[in-house]
Amino acid sequence: MLLKNNSKSNELLYKYFAPKMYGICLRFAGNQMEADDIMQEGFIKVFTQLKNFRNEGSFEGWIRRTFINTAINYYRKNLRFSKFQNVDDLEVTLNNEEDIYDSLSKEELINLVQELPNGYRTVFNLNVIEGYTHKEIGEMLNISDNTSKSQLTRARGILQKKVKSMLIQKVKAPLENLTIVKSQNENSENKYPQYRKAV
Repeated sequence: MLLKNNSKSNELLYKYFAPKMYGICLRFAGNQMEADDIMQEGFIKVFTQLKNFRNEGSFEGWIRRTFINTAINYYRKNLRFSKFQNVDDLEVTLNNEEDIYDSLSKEELINLVQELPNGYRTVFNLNVIEGYTHKEIGEMLNISDNTSKSQLTRARGILQKKVKSMLIQKVKAPLENLTIVKSQNENSENKYPQYRKAV
């Protein structure tokens, strides 16, 4: 039923996949307003392209790729990638990356990733979260492999500094006044835009 392109099935499909897809939108977006725009554009593409799904691979995987491509296209017009001659010249690296990220809540990690410059954020999401290779990222964004690697290295360096600063603040804060900095997207999985039927 979800694969039928009609108002009822579209609404059911939206309600089922919206929480997961909004998480993707938030990671790629610079703020919640941009995430809402990507969300709307992504589902419009899903609804209009349902007829093109050929049951090759999972349906959720197809929707996920649609949203990733939507996010990339959303930012492609404004992406400005820094050019580095040699990736080895970048000394900032992120050690024990998974351990550091595990120390953060979901909302904190989303907030930090959103603060990255557009190019860094896009490459970080595609490589670290989605698992694309630098060659694949280069083809998707029309940049070189080295530029993709440079953007990722810089993104990790920025995140490392922000995470360390956040953790230090937590440790120093008096226990009774300890507060965890959360973004405006706190509990964002429950705040995705509601489904609206076309008028």
